[in-house]
Amino acid sequence: MASLKDMRVRIASTKATQKITKAMQMVAASKLRRAQSAAEAARPYAEKMDAVISNIAASAAGSPGAPALLAGTGRDQVHLLLVCTGERGLCGAFNSAIVRLVRERALSLMGQGKDVKIFCVGRKGYDQLRRTFDKQIVEHVDLRGVRQLGFVNAEDIAKKILARFEAGEFDVCTLFYSRFKSVIAQIPTAQQVIPLVVEERAANAGPSTAYEYEPEEDEILARLLPRNLAVQVFRALLENNASFYGAQMSAMDNATRNAGEMIRKQTLVYNRTRQAQITKELIEIISGAEAAV
Repeated sequence: MASLKDMRVRIASTKATQKITKAMQMVAASKLRRAQSAAEAARPYAEKMDAVISNIAASAAGSPGAPALLAGTGRDQVHLLLVCTGERGLCGAFNSAIVRLVRERALSLMGQGKDVKIFCVGRKGYDQLRRTFDKQIVEHVDLRGVRQLGFVNAEDIAKKILARFEAGEFDVCTLFYSRFKSVIAQIPTAQQVIPLVVEERAANAGPSTAYEYEPEEDEILARLLPRNLAVQVFRALLENNASFYGAQMSAMDNATRNAGEMIRKQTLVYNRTRQAQITKELIEIISGAEAAV
């Protein structure tokens, strides 16, 4: 059985850990508000951009001059998985949930005879995926040095993706991230970004409005599609950032509660052991006094 001194050290250590987890919870809560506001503000722009491009692309998809980002390469052999995860841990299953979705998609594609390449954004996803898919990882972007995410970060990633696409390195690109829903709910999401998926109009949606474009649709799309890729990546980074702080806040809250319960149990054992030791010493003193009489 551990000595009373060891028990006191253990209780003090658990209390110190509880203070750390409580502080991390409060920091995550303060950062979550800003991250959530940024993610929610980016959603309407990204969704509207996607809707505008889909509207233009609906009439240009079948034309011979349609951009490759819309029409694709005509093949479906090489898939690039753009995986966005966090740079740090202590956030529950946030990173693992995204990696699990990526792993399932990669194994499914490889089972169909497809070639898979992985582009990692974030250290945690890279560390987990390289254990299984080290040969498939073609690039890793580390954002640990970025204090505040900006559109320029998404543009840099989008440019790297476009350069690989123009070099013929892949046919299909799918973006993986975690969509923020609430502090306790983050939704791992897969979104195909190359070639762009154009939603078909429902049969009962009524007649569509006809537009005349200047310049032509193909030229507009050639400019909008690369920017749309950067917008979607930026949205994914912001959603991930909010999801990370939400998951960390929840994880640290659970850790703080668990530490409190552990302190309670440790204190109870300490008090019982101390009481037993005092009782034993009293019995020894009384027995010694009786023997001396």
